[in-house]
Amino acid sequence: MNLHTPDRGALTPPIYHATVVDYLCRHEPEVWRWASDRTTRAEQLETLRSALLRDTYRIDTDAHADVHATLRLAMERLGIDAPATLYQTPGQEMNASLVYVPGEVHILLQGPVLERLSQDELLAIFGHELAHYLLWSLDGGRFLVADRILNDALAAHGATSSHRETYRRYALHTELFADRGGAVAAGAVAPAVSTLVKVQTGIGTVDAAAYLRQAAEIESHEAGASAAHSHPETFIRARALALWWEGAADLDAWIDARLHGPLALERLDLPGQMRLQGLTRGFLAYYLAGTPLASDAVLAQVRMLFPDWRDDEPAVGLDRFGAEAADDSVRGYLNALMLDLALADADQQDAALLRAGQVAQELGSFDALQVNLKRDAGFGKRELDRYKRQLAKEAQA
Repeated sequence: MNLHTPDRGALTPPIYHATVVDYLCRHEPEVWRWASDRTTRAEQLETLRSALLRDTYRIDTDAHADVHATLRLAMERLGIDAPATLYQTPGQEMNASLVYVPGEVHILLQGPVLERLSQDELLAIFGHELAHYLLWSLDGGRFLVADRILNDALAAHGATSSHRETYRRYALHTELFADRGGAVAAGAVAPAVSTLVKVQTGIGTVDAAAYLRQAAEIESHEAGASAAHSHPETFIRARALALWWEGAADLDAWIDARLHGPLALERLDLPGQMRLQGLTRGFLAYYLAGTPLASDAVLAQVRMLFPDWRDDEPAVGLDRFGAEAADDSVRGYLNALMLDLALADADQQDAALLRAGQVAQELGSFDALQVNLKRDAGFGKRELDRYKRQLAKEAQA
């Protein structure tokens, strides 16, 4: 479980965060500039400090020297040099959180954290919160800027499901990054895992190795993506941390599968929208490739979607739409696109519908296409039976 010890240098920002930042910089430059220019004024900081002091117990260094020594060690291991203040907040459930202030560390503890966690586990919980501070401070605060933009987008009128999904995934990846900080601060993955379980369940003693076996067992039976809103399920967090600690070669793909799952229309985030747009172009190119179907009427329909469509548009293979890559909603969407093109030119409708059927059979979405044909093309049982016979004949030929 502790084959090697990643250090602070191994705490690189999540790929997903970099992807979202790139998207916002390219597609929302004015919003990005506005959010980047926002600063926390001195009076706002004083108001924040006053609120923290009013509503909490400040854990002073002199009265709690051992706790602060543990915090300093965690900060040293994460390479953070800043004044730090600890607070105990009301509440019975164990928890910890960071109030981000540039150049200052403010960590809030809740419940019996100091009583129930060992020193290594305290290092882990401090490291987790310090990793939040580290992430928001990296690269001029660009990852914090993205977090603020997404958070503001959700609060604004007209927030879309893609905004919500992007923010949800951004939060999930943030927690996995912070978990890594906990392991680096503790110098081992076991205290970070046992801390996760203690905080989530309230149990007093945790066997980290046993829980990691439990997490692997859960994963063997549950292949779906996380449904959590802000923090991934504990078994996913523990498994992700162990794989990172072990240097698993397929970690990025594993995280993508466990946090995102297959491409799905109802779960599209902002980067996913761009990805699906590119895949759609490639799919339409595949549908038209090697056929005489690219008539003026059909290309006019295509250019309604992609005004910059080229005659040499690169095709995308259908393996990009398999069950692990996309769900049925995406394949249904592709069926609808093919049917739109098939009905765009009456002179070649029969040939275009046959091509759509052939592609749908390759996609594994032919049953769904038959529903489209009944609803949108007016096919009755006789027309549908004749259509399937033509497809079978073409396949034999």
